[in-house]
Amino acid sequence: MGTLAAAWLAAELCVWLGTPIPWMLGPLLITALASMAGAPTHSANLLRNSGQWVIGAALGLYFTPQVSALVLAQWWAIALAVVWALTLGAVFGLWLQRQHGAELAHLPPRSLLATTYFSGSIGGASEMTLLAERYGARTDLVAAAHSMRLVMVVIAVPFGMQWAQLQWGLTVDASLLPGQRVAQWPGLLWLGLVTGAGGWLMLKLGRTNPWFIGALLASMAVTLAGWQWSAVPNALSNAAQLVIGVSLGIRFRREFINTAPRWLASVAWGSLWMMGASVFFGMALAWGTGLHPATLILGTAPGGITEMAITAKVLQLGVPVVTAFQVCRLVAVLLIVGPLFTWVARRLDKA
Repeated sequence: MGTLAAAWLAAELCVWLGTPIPWMLGPLLITALASMAGAPTHSANLLRNSGQWVIGAALGLYFTPQVSALVLAQWWAIALAVVWALTLGAVFGLWLQRQHGAELAHLPPRSLLATTYFSGSIGGASEMTLLAERYGARTDLVAAAHSMRLVMVVIAVPFGMQWAQLQWGLTVDASLLPGQRVAQWPGLLWLGLVTGAGGWLMLKLGRTNPWFIGALLASMAVTLAGWQWSAVPNALSNAAQLVIGVSLGIRFRREFINTAPRWLASVAWGSLWMMGASVFFGMALAWGTGLHPATLILGTAPGGITEMAITAKVLQLGVPVVTAFQVCRLVAVLLIVGPLFTWVARRLDKA
């Protein structure tokens, strides 16, 4: 309860200060600082899963038939974004190997390659760490790299988007807003039951991020069918962001600071370059598609689905487009990086 109370106070402070995504950013920062200071912070899996469920359900409401047709028409841009993510991750991994190959020379060549390769891959932290473990990598370095990059993106990108809104007056595209914008009863109950069933099904199938992906797909199906039951109340969405922020912040335990400081410094520097390169790539895609640059910068940012979609939702910057880009990238990365590593490792063994 102490962690949640501190997170709530930090969120209220961020609301008062006018920061972007205050209900996730405030809890993330206060929990991370407290955890690194040695405080007994805690995040309950039940609350984290519930938060992902709520956010998934809220995001699916944006996928009206008209918006879904717009997203499908951009299939080629989504494919390019997937290729970009795979290339960027591979280059980052190679750079990490060049920087730290000497100090990690005690590792077998395949383990060294797995450590740097999966640390650079732009995917979910838990998924990439599990894959890295399967291939014999140092999972502590992989997990630390993804945690560092994710938090840097979650902090930097929303502030960058908010600054752009203030400087250039980015306007909301009304065609990309959700079909149902008012919370009502009993529609909210039906939405909760259907999206909960979607999360449970994904859990039973062993899918990654089941409560987020399952709720998202179920909510999308309801919206595409033309059933406008209810919006998700803002209070519920804020609470979901709070528990997700806490779940991110607790990754930064005191031991995190002592996990190869040079490695973390390299990851931080490389993450800055990845974010900068992705901004230019997103702007190039915006020029080719005619979509708003802010939307595609979020869609191609090297962060997590949930965090980037929340940013798009709070700042109202094309949630369905951002979500589609991020979901397709995650699925592609999860399907491709493992076989691609096997291919590269075999070539290394033959060399």
